[in-house]
Amino acid sequence: MGFELPAELMVSVSGVRGRVGEALTPEIVMRFASAFGSYVRARSGARPKVIVARDSRTSGPMYERAVIAALQSRGCDVVHVGLAPTPTALLAIRHHHAGGGVVVTASHNPVEWNALKFASATGMFLDAEEAPAMRAFLASPMEYLAGWDGIGEVEADDGAIRRHLDAVLATPYLDIERLRARRFRVALDCIRGAGSALLPPLLEALGCEVHGINMEADGRFPRPPEPVAENLSDLEKLVLQTGADIGLATDPDADRLSLVSNNGRAIGEDYTLALATWLLLRHRTGPVVTNLSTSSVVEDVAHAMGAPFERAPVGEIHVARAMERIGAVIGGEGNGGVILPDVQLTRDSAVATALVLQALLEADQPMDRFVDTFSSYQIVKDKLPRGSAAIEAAYGLLEERLVAPAADRRDGLRLEWPEAKQWLHLRASGTEPILRIIAEAPTREGAVRLVDAAREALAGT
Repeated sequence: MGFELPAELMVSVSGVRGRVGEALTPEIVMRFASAFGSYVRARSGARPKVIVARDSRTSGPMYERAVIAALQSRGCDVVHVGLAPTPTALLAIRHHHAGGGVVVTASHNPVEWNALKFASATGMFLDAEEAPAMRAFLASPMEYLAGWDGIGEVEADDGAIRRHLDAVLATPYLDIERLRARRFRVALDCIRGAGSALLPPLLEALGCEVHGINMEADGRFPRPPEPVAENLSDLEKLVLQTGADIGLATDPDADRLSLVSNNGRAIGEDYTLALATWLLLRHRTGPVVTNLSTSSVVEDVAHAMGAPFERAPVGEIHVARAMERIGAVIGGEGNGGVILPDVQLTRDSAVATALVLQALLEADQPMDRFVDTFSSYQIVKDKLPRGSAAIEAAYGLLEERLVAPAADRRDGLRLEWPEAKQWLHLRASGTEPILRIIAEAPTREGAVRLVDAAREALAGT
């Protein structure tokens, strides 16, 4: 690359992330943003626009200014969206016919992290071919460097949130009049992130009575940012205290949505996509795509409703590309990320919110009873520090010890036992220096046994 990256910096297909003031410095941010500006210039052949946005992390404004300066220095005009959810920023790329976009967000990572996510002119994150082409410009720090008369300009986009809301409300699967008449009572936890700019006005437009916590977008997260069930105890209490029909929780950049049932129980983020898929397939037919780590509950919904189903490697862009390839009508990831092509090919908590509420309306029963109509699985998610162990050797050992009818090596190792309705997925994270171990079975004991087997295999390498 022409210069040495900090060892702790996480560089993946979608961008670069690290701890603030350690691996991720303003100098590193400017180097990557400059490379992206050169990449966009090279692809556009003109003076392109680039969207810039951020989540609410305290380091966000500092890195955002560095990104803007770097892009200007490459002769890119910047459209500044400011504090906004990631899906809002990606939608703005297509609205402005921009050459790409940069979102300053570390998504679900802890508060001491931040990151840059890079998107193409399609409003989708860079894929496995585009990302290396962009990073090649890291070795050419002077390429496309603008002189005094070629520096890019900056304009503000104050309408991005409104356009995003309008796009969601215009989807043909929503009965806005009936939703407003139903007046759902909703408990909402925006974790002091960017979702607080998007979800309250959406819920208001849908006629909901909203009871919110952590609505201040100051980036001082009161809980671990990942909206998994074990992190949602405060929202569970709020649901019970307010008598809410449903609880909604986002991550800091609001591309993921997790649910709490009316009985005050977090039901697991995989059900967000399952409920949204159930609703969508009631209105139209077509393929469904999710990733290798998503619960089988989504696959069961697709099969029960006669829809083709496909899995892709973990990562939003992998799912989005698969959806694009087969013409999927809905897809996403089991982490609470719902992708609806009618709006855009990216995970979107506003889309997820609207579809889940419409599903609850059409089911015409309380959330807890509705969820009980779906397949019941127990999913266990574990992680280990990524050390120097030969991960490929661990995959081989696992395949040898746990003989499975189906094995998938597209993203780590996924073993499946279809008749037993259980699977195990082991992969290196692209966002943290860890190994992820995910297992699912009809019982928690069965899932734990699979996780323990994976840990034992890793210990032997």
